[in-house]
Amino acid sequence: MLRKIFYHIMAVALLACSLLLGGCIFMKGGYSLSGASIPEAAKTFSVAYFPNNAPMVSPTLSTTLTEALKDKFSRQTKLQQVDDNGDFAFEGEIVGYTSTTASVSSDDYAILNRLTITVKVNFTNAVNPDDSFNQTFKAFADYDSTRLLTEVQQELDAEIVEQLGSPLVRLIRQPNAGECAARNRAMSEA
Repeated sequence: MLRKIFYHIMAVALLACSLLLGGCIFMKGGYSLSGASIPEAAKTFSVAYFPNNAPMVSPTLSTTLTEALKDKFSRQTKLQQVDDNGDFAFEGEIVGYTSTTASVSSDDYAILNRLTITVKVNFTNAVNPDDSFNQTFKAFADYDSTRLLTEVQQELDAEIVEQLGSPLVRLIRQPNAGECAARNRAMSEA
């Protein structure tokens, strides 16, 4: 079990490093790793609908997550979106949607609650199949326990979806200090 977890951590770390080191686009005043770490042979991406198979369901979460991933890749990469079988293909499912107590007062009353969303992602890299992965991502947001989940659900869903998209596509900027500095920064962020 630990070996399998270690293998997945190493695979993701190697993927991130290879993508980040694979290319830094230099711009006036900075560089971008979003889109730069994508091999030249990759031209398209696809994001399949992520069904919500969690025991507790948020009615709009599947659409929110799917559209946010499409939007993030459209805005931060030069890849063209296709319906199916993109060079980078994302599919998966929402497997967890839970609200739990995050903080308790000294008199045993809940102060904060935590909404946690868990998503299984199957990423297929048609250009470099060795970089494909199946991984579970989890993110959360806290909310005041005096509010009902239904009152803050849409806001929290959007905040958590943004967190979930961050490990997949990230934009990093720094002053242009040359290729070595860019690679060092990429390694420190990986």
